[in-house]
Amino acid sequence: MLRDEVLSLLKQGDEPRSGEEMSRALGVSRAAVWKAIEALRQEGYGISSAPRRGYVLESSPDRLSPGELSGALAGRLLGRELLCLERVDSTNDEVKRRAAAGAAEGLAVLAEEQTGGKGRRGRSFLSPAGKGLYLSVLLRPRCSLAELMWLTSWTAVAVCGGIQAACGVRPGIKWTNDLVLEGRKVCGILTELGLEGESAAPQYAVVGIGVNVSQTEADFGPEVAPLAVSLAQVLGRPPRRAALAAGVLTALDDMYRAFPRARAQYLEAYRRDCLTVGREVRLLRPGRAEQGFAEGVDDDFSLVVRFPDGRREHISSGEISVRGLFGYAD
Repeated sequence: MLRDEVLSLLKQGDEPRSGEEMSRALGVSRAAVWKAIEALRQEGYGISSAPRRGYVLESSPDRLSPGELSGALAGRLLGRELLCLERVDSTNDEVKRRAAAGAAEGLAVLAEEQTGGKGRRGRSFLSPAGKGLYLSVLLRPRCSLAELMWLTSWTAVAVCGGIQAACGVRPGIKWTNDLVLEGRKVCGILTELGLEGESAAPQYAVVGIGVNVSQTEADFGPEVAPLAVSLAQVLGRPPRRAALAAGVLTALDDMYRAFPRARAQYLEAYRRDCLTVGREVRLLRPGRAEQGFAEGVDDDFSLVVRFPDGRREHISSGEISVRGLFGYAD
């Protein structure tokens, strides 16, 4: 939309931009530029103007739009096509629908609200309007299925880096894919694959990320509040979601460009960030639970668990509860 293009121009530096300059750059009339400026003002953007000088962007609301993000993602694969929605059932589901219709990799879908946000094992992910960062990206990796199994762990490392770049705090990782600050979950990651029917070869991967940005205890509710935390609660103020989205998408783009050849680099970072190692854990299996000790993360990002009888297992799936995290205690 024209207002996104105008916003992108206004965000490029602090110098005033004249209506004539923008009309030439965008190939539209000065009247069209003026209407786009007025539309942005109606959305809450503070745009000043001075005769013979032009327009200056002085303040921005906490909104997600292509105009907010396109400049920060220029030249990147991820986010070269941006879809910013007010409401969607699930950003993962929206990306899967578009993948099935032939969308190119790099598509990023962001939403103000999800009505059916998803977590692992069919759980729901609370996604209130304007309170979080809900985004999914479409990848079409050219690698083996075994290597593709690393993608969630690599994503966890990348999102830790993206949050750190935007907010100055780095979460830890609860194996395999929950990000934790102050002992509570701040971000969830869900990776879903599309496979060819006959060969079972990977067609695409959808990586979904949900970050708690500005929720309060009241937003989480009494059952979830002891287990979840928002960036606003940790920082004392909410970060701008556009800056957070740009940081996360940039880190994901760097990760995807390195995947899967830079395994040693991401494995080292994952081991450093993983909070599960060195703790007692509870492994949930069908119909029973076993307690053990998390000794480390192996070269395939599986968790190495030692059980009381001395046996060791390399856990690549299942549910792990960690003593002292997310309400698990003796």
